[in-house]
Amino acid sequence: MKNLLFTSCMMFMLQATAQEVQHFSLKDLPAKKVNALLTRSTLSGESGTIGYFTYQKGAVVPTHQHPNEQYSLITKGSVRVSVGGKEIIVKAGEGIIIPPNVPHSFTALEDGTLDIDFFAPSRMDWLAGTDNYYASTGAKQESNKWNGKVGKPELYATVSGAVGNITFTPQGELVYSNHPFFNPEIRVMKYDAKSKRSSPFPNLDWNTPRSTDDHYFSSVLGIRNDANGIIWVLDMGQRNNITPKIVGWNTRTDKLERIYYLPASSLVKESQPNDMVVDLKHGVFVIADEGIGYGGDGSKAALIVVDMKTGSTRRLLEGTHSTRPENIPLVIGEKGLKIKDRDLLVGCDGITADANFDWLYYAPLNGSKVYRVQITDLLDTRISGNELDKRVETYSSKPNNGGLSIDLDGNLYLTAMETNSVSVILAKDRSVHQLVADSKLLWPDGVSYNAADGYMYVSAAQVHLGATFNGGTNKAKAPYYIYRFKPLAAGAPFK
Repeated sequence: MKNLLFTSCMMFMLQATAQEVQHFSLKDLPAKKVNALLTRSTLSGESGTIGYFTYQKGAVVPTHQHPNEQYSLITKGSVRVSVGGKEIIVKAGEGIIIPPNVPHSFTALEDGTLDIDFFAPSRMDWLAGTDNYYASTGAKQESNKWNGKVGKPELYATVSGAVGNITFTPQGELVYSNHPFFNPEIRVMKYDAKSKRSSPFPNLDWNTPRSTDDHYFSSVLGIRNDANGIIWVLDMGQRNNITPKIVGWNTRTDKLERIYYLPASSLVKESQPNDMVVDLKHGVFVIADEGIGYGGDGSKAALIVVDMKTGSTRRLLEGTHSTRPENIPLVIGEKGLKIKDRDLLVGCDGITADANFDWLYYAPLNGSKVYRVQITDLLDTRISGNELDKRVETYSSKPNNGGLSIDLDGNLYLTAMETNSVSVILAKDRSVHQLVADSKLLWPDGVSYNAADGYMYVSAAQVHLGATFNGGTNKAKAPYYIYRFKPLAAGAPFK
């Protein structure tokens, strides 16, 4: 075991430091006092992180999980590891390998216990300082402390273009899509809070269409981050003759991570892949296809599953009761939204998953219900389409809504365009309440949690003021706003 761990560590270290050799001494690495009984030193390369722990007897690393594979070698003392429903005593000279996304905890059994851990890929939560599972009491706010009153969100940023969806770098910097409804020149941008300016993300080249290749963004709304520091951009491909795709940009290396294409077999003529869940636990993306592309009426809305390993895709629940819109037109300021005298009806739109990726929550934009399905059922290829439809649960009522997010208590947050607000569906009784509202929160679209500062962020896109809904005259105008608010409990990261 010891030789295996050493060899594995060396292989990863060589890969991680291919650009620059790093010679270090464990004892000289800066130490962080995690709690009274535990200190930790760390060092990261391009593709991995080393952790050097010093435990006193009784020190506990509480139960947690992460998408990183973990190699732990005890060089002095001993620990009790709780993992997979078992307790394993690991002594000096022994080690343990913990697969990604497996809950585990460590308890030191002797004073002066030394533990050298290696993680692949790099521990982005350590680098960003967002790991908070060591605290005996987290920063989590209990839902029952809410006074039930509608609050006002904080105005965080003023920008020149309509913002669609928002995500974050590991350090908490905002990356957002400029709403494709307005055909923006720059599709994706990054906001600098210090200068209060935005710049193309990841660079101008990726925001410049051309005929020589498809390594650029065409039409972007959905955008999400993950625990490995990768920003995933869902490109609908509607403004250029290119295949829709998911583009992953590694913010640590500032390089392209991977592209996943959405083949014709996963789409229909009316497809409009709008938003997605990035599920590292099961190794999939789950995309909400609104079914309103190229004049579609939402009746062919669906979910699309993309396998991260193989890139294979499956189209599921197309046109079923949980993905197609209800005949509940959007009415904003006493005006119904129509396209060529036809009510705008949008299918499957908001989508999120709980913190453990057990349940997928989703809803058509036009509709009175939120639905959920177990992700294991969604991914089980043995389950027929009809049987899967039967396993979909009606979770709660809701207003017409766009974006969807969730906190660690299971409270759902949804943007309510008709009331310039964000509503919350309380997990304790599934009741629906208006949480924050502002007269300038015009067409709140995406809502996302920033683990770096504990806020949820929401855009005001002004979509209803666009030319399509106003006789050819675009009434939307700058400035455009990004708001934020504190959720009722700590949000689920990457949602």
